[in-house]
Amino acid sequence: MSVLTGPREEWRRILFEGTPTWVRPEGEVLRLGDGRTTSEAEAIYLPPCDPTKIICIHLNYESRRVEFQAPPLKTPTYFQKPLTTLNAHRGKLNRPADCQYLNYEGEIAAIVGKPMRNVGPDEVWDYLAGFAVANDVGAQDFRDTDAGSMLRVKGQDGFCPIGPGIVRGVDIRESSVRTYINGKVVQDGPVSEMTFDIPYIMADLSRHITFLPGDVVLTGTPANSRPMQPGDVVEVEVTGIGRLSNTVQETPAPTHQVGHQPTNTEAVWRVALGQFPPRT
Repeated sequence: MSVLTGPREEWRRILFEGTPTWVRPEGEVLRLGDGRTTSEAEAIYLPPCDPTKIICIHLNYESRRVEFQAPPLKTPTYFQKPLTTLNAHRGKLNRPADCQYLNYEGEIAAIVGKPMRNVGPDEVWDYLAGFAVANDVGAQDFRDTDAGSMLRVKGQDGFCPIGPGIVRGVDIRESSVRTYINGKVVQDGPVSEMTFDIPYIMADLSRHITFLPGDVVLTGTPANSRPMQPGDVVEVEVTGIGRLSNTVQETPAPTHQVGHQPTNTEAVWRVALGQFPPRT
C-alpha cells in the first residue's frame, strides 16, 4: 500500500523507563504496544527513525530559489548531514558562543521503509515508510568554508531534529511547511512549490545509492530562513504530519582555535539574513 493512502497512522518513539519505545499518540497520552499509557507532555522524545544516511537537497522551493536570485534549476544538487546531527522533538539546539547566525529551515523528511535501489518515480511512494517534520538547522557563520558541502554549516551535533513521529496515510503533495519563532509564522510554503518533487528526488538518488529502512531525505525549505537566538522556541509544522518544537540555547565555543573559524563576511550575512543584492 502506498504511503499516501489508507487511514492516517502515526508512530512516535520515546524513552520510557530507560528503553526506546514505540508509541501511538491518543490525545494527551501516548499508548505503548502493551496497552499502557504515559503522559505526552512528560514524554522524552527520540528521533522516529534510525538512518544510515541523511541526504538533503539545495534550493528546492521556488520561493527560496528566487530569494537567492539563482537561475532556474535544471538538475538538483545534494549534501549530507552526519548521523550525529539527529535530534528530536523538544530537543535543544546548540548555538556555540562564537557563532551568531544559527538559521532554521523547516522541511519535510521522507523516511525510507524498505531497501530501495534503482526505483522509478512511479514506484517511490511504495518504498517510503512515511513522513516526518524536520528542521535543517545551519550555522551560517561557516558559510565561507567546505566548498559547498555544508559540512560545518549543517553538520554540527543536533542540527537535524526530526519528529514528533513518522506518519503515513497523508497525501503529502497537498501539505504546506510552516516555521514559527516564538509563535510567529516566519516561513510558509506549499509542497506544490517544490521544483523537484519527492518521487523525482528519490528516483534520482536511488539510481546510484542504495537506501535502507530508516534513511532520511530532507526535501527542501521555503524562503525566509533566518537566524535564531538563544531562548527562541522554533516550531516547524507540516500540514497533516505534525509540529516539531525545539529550543535554542547557547553553549561554549570550542576549546581549541583549530581550523576555519566563524566569520561575518558579506557572503555569510547575506545568506543568513536573506539580503541579496539586485541582479544587474
